Amino acid sequence: MDIFLIITAGILLLIGLLGSVLPVLPGIPLSYLGIILLHLTSVVQFSSRFLVILGIVVIVVQGLDFIIPVWGTQKTGGSKAGVRGSVIGLLTGFFMGPWGIIIGPFFGALIGELLVGKTSQKAIKAALGAFLGLLTGTILKLALAGIMIYYYVEALIKT
Repeated sequence: MDIFLIITAGILLLIGLLGSVLPVLPGIPLSYLGIILLHLTSVVQFSSRFLVILGIVVIVVQGLDFIIPVWGTQKTGGSKAGVRGSVIGLLTGFFMGPWGIIIGPFFGALIGELLVGKTSQKAIKAALGAFLGLLTGTILKLALAGIMIYYYVEALIKT
């Protein structure tokens, strides 16, 4: 049973890494599930404190992944219309696959800003903020997925 759990955990961690870049997969939660499965083996035991802290970090990073594009729009001069457009673009993008999720916040913020009369230059700046926010969220997820893979490998090497 341990071998099955170890292999399944490794697969979940790899899928989680892919899910950090492919928005259609819940990458970080899958990686965390991999760590939990590894913990359930008789070979590897993480402390409860480690698992709780890691779980909290997973929740925070997952939440930030939705908040950061909106924040990026605001920080680059976007109005409420741009922020709303970014959120609408993100939600609409979910139905268009990975590319829709990537470009949805950009075009949503752009359209929102243009609708309230902003110049093209200011609208593009706000839209770039949304895109950079999405990129930042992706980098955070990749870093966390990499950290979990590190703990997986380290735990197996120690045994």
